Formats: sequence, structure tokens, C-alpha cells
Amino acid sequence: MHDKRPTIQTYFEDLQNRICAKFEEVDGVGKFREDRWSHAQGGGGITRIIQEGGIFEKGGVNTSAVTAQLSPLLAERMNVSPQTIFACGISLVLHPRSPIVPTAHANFRYLELENGDFWFGGGADLTPYYLFEEDARLFHNVWKSVCDQYEPSYYARFKKACDEYFYIKHRREARGIGGIFFDYLRGDFGQLFDFVRSCGDAFLSAYLPIVERRRNEPWGERQRQWQLIRRGRYVEFNLVYDRGTLFGLETEGRIESILMSLPPLVRWEYSHTPQPGTREEKLLSVLKEPRDWIAR
Repeated sequence: MHDKRPTIQTYFEDLQNRICAKFEEVDGVGKFREDRWSHAQGGGGITRIIQEGGIFEKGGVNTSAVTAQLSPLLAERMNVSPQTIFACGISLVLHPRSPIVPTAHANFRYLELENGDFWFGGGADLTPYYLFEEDARLFHNVWKSVCDQYEPSYYARFKKACDEYFYIKHRREARGIGGIFFDYLRGDFGQLFDFVRSCGDAFLSAYLPIVERRRNEPWGERQRQWQLIRRGRYVEFNLVYDRGTLFGLETEGRIESILMSLPPLVRWEYSHTPQPGTREEKLLSVLKEPRDWIAR
């Protein structure tokens, strides 16, 4: 099994290079700061952060390849026995300054247990502050096209899993308009790795056209305050429910890298309710009930 590890790590680091280079080009101002770090139990990672850019207020693109001992709590959560695990992947989050440009997240990973079991996980999702249905359709159509190349059932399964996973139970609303999400994807290594690579390679084509389409649209203080309130929901999900955050904390990962997904500015306003008939209320109505964006 171990001979697969360098191939996977090399791919994720190459994808990190390509994504960072493209985002620097599109942003026009910001540059990624790089930190290379080591994990106490083995391996390490490369964290790259962009802040106060021309488009992106904060963004991170991380890769890691670590070996760690599963705690009894984490092993129980993953439904395996306590043992050593190898985890390799890429995780990225982009928080634009403009409330008109959506936040985007993607994560692709490979996990291998001491007992020889292995699986892939990952996905990508979009978190708009103002809904543009054509953007939602574009994002979902990219992922459906990738899924359809490998298995006709993938998109419907992974779209449903995404809607269920990125759901803020205590708010009874979704974090965003979804995308795809998969975990514990087992089977033929070569076929699954090809699928994950196709997903990773597709991220820029799913997100960048939306950034280019919305980057110059005007916005004001009302839109900014709504964005900060919605970012609060993003924080709530990541700190309460996100498996990646919990995995990183339980395996004593690097805190700055784990929490890079959090936005730089956030607002919590007591009992905030959008005015009826506004674009803000329209977004909330969509977040209460998943939609089929392909059929629209």
C-alpha cells in the first residue's frame, strides 16, 4: 500500500501549486504566504494563505500528508479500531471581500489504515450571500459532468450527501447551495484516484467563472453586513460539525492550518431576520430546502 502514498501526495501538491497560481493571477494584488510544517507523529504539510487581496479578503489552500494514532474517540467516530492512520489531502476555502461573490470550499483526501483498509473522501460546495440561480446551475453542472464520466449514480448520490452534510442543524438551514460530497469511497484504487483527480482538476472551472462574473458588481454597507452575518453561520458549522476540523483537532494537527477556513471578519446579530421580499430573505428560503439545480 505504501507505494501509493507518494503518488497521491505529489498530485495534491501539484494541484495546490496550480490553484494558488491561478488565484494570484485572478486576484491581481494578493500573494500566498507559505508555511511548511511538521506533524508531531509523522509527516507534515504546506499551508498557503492569501489575505487582503484585490478580490479575496482571506483564502487558504492546504496540503498535508500525516501519520497519526487514532484516539479511541476518533476511532469510534470513524467506526474503526484505534490504530495508526495515514491521511493525505488538499483543503481550500476562499472568502471574497465582495458580498456578491460567493465563498467556495473544496476538500479531497485519501486515508489509509494500519490494517490495510483505505478510502477516498472529498467534495466541493458553494456558499453565496446573494443568490444567482445561473451561478448555482453552473457550479452544479460542472460537478455533474465530472461524476457522469465515472458512474451515472454519483452526482445524485453525492449531491444529496452534500445537502445533508453541510446542514446547520441548530439553525435548520444549509450552509450554502451545496455541490458534491463523498466519504468512505472504497473500491478499485486506480479508478477512484482517477475520479478524485478529475474532481480536483475541475474546481477552477466550477468557481472561477462565477468570480469573474460577479467581481465588479456594486455593493454597499447593507450587503456587507449581511455577508458578515452569513459568515457567522459558516463559522458555526465549521466549529460544531465539520469532520475535517474535528479530525485535525483530535489528531493534534497544526491549529493555524486547521482554522484557516474561518473568515477574517464575522458578525453575530441577535435574532436577525431579513425583511420580507428582500434578496436576503430569498437566499434563506433556498437554504431551508435543497433544490435540484440541474433541472432549472
